[in-house]
Amino acid sequence: MAVQVTESAPSVALGPAVALSCRECGQRFPLGPIFACQECFGPLEVAYELPAGGPEELKKRIEAGPANIWRYAPLLPVPADVADKPNLNPGFTKLVKADRLAAELGVTGGLYVKDDSGNPTHSFKDRVVAIAVEAARAFGFTTLSCSSTGNLAGAVGAAARRAGFKSCVFIPHDLEPGKVVMAAVYGGDLVAIEGNYDDVNRFCSELIGDPLGEGWGFVNVNLRPYYGEGSKTLAYEICEQLGWQLPDQLVIPIASGSQLTKIDKGLKELIALGLVEDKPYRIFGAQAEGCSPVSAAFKAGHEVVKPQKPKTIAKSLAIGNPADGPYVLDIARRTGGAVEDVTDPQIVDAIKLLARTEGIFAETAGGVTVGVTRKLIENGLLDPSLTTVVLNTGDGLKTLDAVAAGPTATIRPDLDAFREAGLAG
Repeated sequence: MAVQVTESAPSVALGPAVALSCRECGQRFPLGPIFACQECFGPLEVAYELPAGGPEELKKRIEAGPANIWRYAPLLPVPADVADKPNLNPGFTKLVKADRLAAELGVTGGLYVKDDSGNPTHSFKDRVVAIAVEAARAFGFTTLSCSSTGNLAGAVGAAARRAGFKSCVFIPHDLEPGKVVMAAVYGGDLVAIEGNYDDVNRFCSELIGDPLGEGWGFVNVNLRPYYGEGSKTLAYEICEQLGWQLPDQLVIPIASGSQLTKIDKGLKELIALGLVEDKPYRIFGAQAEGCSPVSAAFKAGHEVVKPQKPKTIAKSLAIGNPADGPYVLDIARRTGGAVEDVTDPQIVDAIKLLARTEGIFAETAGGVTVGVTRKLIENGLLDPSLTTVVLNTGDGLKTLDAVAAGPTATIRPDLDAFREAGLAG
């Protein structure tokens, strides 16, 4: 699709962001609601003039900030007064030291779960939408929209209402009921498209070029360069919560692949700013076997990701043609990591394992990362003696259909019945 470059209005103020830069050819463009390079059609990302001054001064500034992603405003494409605007204010979720899970997996180094189910709509998508909302404000949009596998739909619906936007989001017709309710409850328009996520995404790309889409900010299409920057805050928080240190290894779920690539970008920025000591780190990507185009390409040694038709319970990761797939391959190979996949039964087992050991009920994407971590250790690809961070990106209450669980026993309301059930002592 041809893309028209739009000059930013002089009033646009997005903090340290100074331009959009093509990942492929390096061509720069003014800040605006565009997502593809006019020269080579490569993806655009935000370029910055990062803060001057010493790292200790910047650390103090960050640590004095609010307990959400806006503590990192000096490193994000947002206005300086972003914390004062109506927003869901996500972030600074728990980094859980998972000693019991580590014992189950045979990890002797530190094992941590970055649990992003604690965000306002219970997934990491609140981070990326919060950044997109500020870009939408700056560019004068009136309606927020997206194509979504579920979590993003809820995040956009909630953020739009909080920030005073209209919303219209698009989802596959067979989405999990819990995610449908969470997307619909905020009162915006929710449209189910007959087909999978890739069909939904194609439809949204067509709508952007039509007069029907005038005034609409599609957070993961024409606002994608800004939206993607929200994932960097996971990297910032993990390192700050580790005492301003890089983890040795990270296991990150792959849907479009944007989260993984932006976490890598965030880690590199922290190194460049002197906020963390430079040392090697390894990034591992995690997919479900029923939608594993990046894993298949990695194992085959390919540079190109061949699209697949998704068929997995991990619907939040069910993107058969991931936009950032080739960049994920580059990062996994550059850092000495890998991309692996697990079956649906392994996903369910991993969800139960995490719940049983650490009291964290993850959605299916979290089951993918824990399951892949276990598989990587078994295959000798992940070093169990190193500090490892595993991401849980959403709440298991959103994917209840994936896990069968119920009462241990059903008894009469008396002590004899309890004794007869063999549960006492």
